[in-house]
Amino acid sequence: MAELLDVPGFATAFGRAVYDAGLPVTPERSARFARVLVLSPPSSRRELYWAARTVFVSGHEQIPAFDRVFATIFEGVADPGGPRGNPNAPPLRAPELGPRPGQSRSQAGVAPDAVLIASGADAVERAASDERGAQDPERELAIAAASDRERLAGRNFAELEPDELRALRALMRELALAPPTRRARRSRRDPHGRRLDVRATLRASRRTGGDPARRILRRRLQRPRRLVLLCDISGSMEPYARAFLALLHAAVGGANAEAFVFATRLTRLTRPLRGNNPDLAIERAAAAARDWSSGTRIGESLRRFNDQHGRRGMARGAVVVILSDGWERGEPALVAREMARLRRLAYRIVWVNPRKASRDFEPLAGGMAAALPFCDAFVSGHNLRALSAVADAIAAGWASDRR
Repeated sequence: MAELLDVPGFATAFGRAVYDAGLPVTPERSARFARVLVLSPPSSRRELYWAARTVFVSGHEQIPAFDRVFATIFEGVADPGGPRGNPNAPPLRAPELGPRPGQSRSQAGVAPDAVLIASGADAVERAASDERGAQDPERELAIAAASDRERLAGRNFAELEPDELRALRALMRELALAPPTRRARRSRRDPHGRRLDVRATLRASRRTGGDPARRILRRRLQRPRRLVLLCDISGSMEPYARAFLALLHAAVGGANAEAFVFATRLTRLTRPLRGNNPDLAIERAAAAARDWSSGTRIGESLRRFNDQHGRRGMARGAVVVILSDGWERGEPALVAREMARLRRLAYRIVWVNPRKASRDFEPLAGGMAAALPFCDAFVSGHNLRALSAVADAIAAGWASDRR
């Protein structure tokens, strides 16, 4: 029994295997793992997985390498990533360690955690020898299978492959871009309304001999505000433009939304982006934007939008979303002037800059520095998970910003 419970040896060997896989493991972490096994002995391979991962993994990018080491050591007996994997995946057919069917744990003559640690210690030695030698190509390992949403949620849009972009378009359609509501001029009957409908009340009083026994009330309708998206498709934004076009397509699919792209000139894409087929809609949009991946003239594009669309009612009371990195080839003063005009028209301005996700980012670009004082929200939107912050910024109200 004492040989089976060689916890320090097992923790040291396991830490060495994880270190050989490329993880920054120190002897202190192996000692901490041994203390965890002594204080809280795992009763299943799943508990051992999470105990080891908590100690040895310090970053999200280290999880795949750790999973491979754990699966190699235990030879696919259990799926360490089962809780994170695909729930529709077929179950593993490998046997479970521990008492045989019909045999209790007490009859087995050894505690389940002792069997687990002992089998793991032997497996660590086998894994270490396999790392130094040639691995068996016929060995089947249990690898955690993540869903498309989990896999794409943290991927930067600039790193996506063409097939991943197509999968992203389907996920974009599930993103809810709901701008706040506004009170419309029209009203409708409502028993809980605050405004008396005098004409309807007098008309109904004819049935009671002219006595207005029944009051008819009305209330103002609530309608969603218009959503206007302006996407930068210049050369500096080209890695993100394809993904943002999918966002524009998802927004235009809803009601009361307008989509524009700009580089050296402004192009309206509301009509080309409409349709149930996202691939075909994005192809039409890319063909309509002839200045794709060219220079950047943010100030001139904003001036054309304000003159031709904004002051005619499209931007009045709307939520305007600008997707750009703020790199301007023209004069930043023009950007500041047109942003000030747009700010007087729009209900809310949200600026989405995918380069904001970088730790070293500072809004020092001329166009970005000129536009930032007029923005109500400044978010990154560099991946699918960050787009939830964009949706929250669109749905937020004016009063909450000012508070």
